[in-house]
Amino acid sequence: MQTALREKMSLSGRLSVVTGGAKGLGFAMGEALAEAGSAVVVCDIDAEAGTAAAEAICSRHGVDARFVAVDVTSERGVSDAVREIEDGAGPIDVLVNNAGIVLHGALTDSTYEQWRKVMSVNLDGVFLMSREVGRRMVSRGSGSIVNISSMSGMIANVPQAQASYNASKAGVIMLTKSAAVEWAGSGVRVNSIAPGYMKTALTEPFFDAGGDQIETWMRMTPMGRPGTPDELGAAAVFLASEASSFMTGSILNIDGGYTAV
Repeated sequence: MQTALREKMSLSGRLSVVTGGAKGLGFAMGEALAEAGSAVVVCDIDAEAGTAAAEAICSRHGVDARFVAVDVTSERGVSDAVREIEDGAGPIDVLVNNAGIVLHGALTDSTYEQWRKVMSVNLDGVFLMSREVGRRMVSRGSGSIVNISSMSGMIANVPQAQASYNASKAGVIMLTKSAAVEWAGSGVRVNSIAPGYMKTALTEPFFDAGGDQIETWMRMTPMGRPGTPDELGAAAVFLASEASSFMTGSILNIDGGYTAV
């Protein structure tokens, strides 16, 4: 039984692509996929950080890891990047759509430019990458796409105002379900991880400083703490692997219980 489970969780011989993979949650999930045996392509708009991330994954886990630059908001850029990946590393077996941004601000004070900036990365980027990679997966009859949404796609966060982010992540959740249903008969699975408040290298100073906003977040999180990037890794491997072979269109909340209350 243990051997069978280990085989199902293995990603040996697979190729995984992680957008926004240079830092934070993306890098942590890239490491987890590599630890499970997958070759990894780090996709990011930051070439210096992305190259360093790929080198670190290769060094630590002994798998083929490389960096490919991509702006997920560019239709041509996404098409070119996916072609470069498959020409250089082979067919993509796993796609993790992780690239994302957040802008805080009252809805009444938000500009259309700010709204479009968030939507273009968080939702349009997931659409463009999923469509480009999904076409290839469907034609081959296999593949797993893992979209990183957020608990913010299901609730309205307080006390901060972030309507554009919340709306974009709700869109990712529905895109996940829609693609899952469309591709269910073709051997391609599409699921989503919905993280809660996470303590990354970027947000660590904010959490460590504390204050009313952090206290509110932690009071509303039953586990009373933020998550850490490594706590998403096993979920990414599970959704990418055959261990979740009967799972598609699902949203996996990893939020310390926030959405349970």
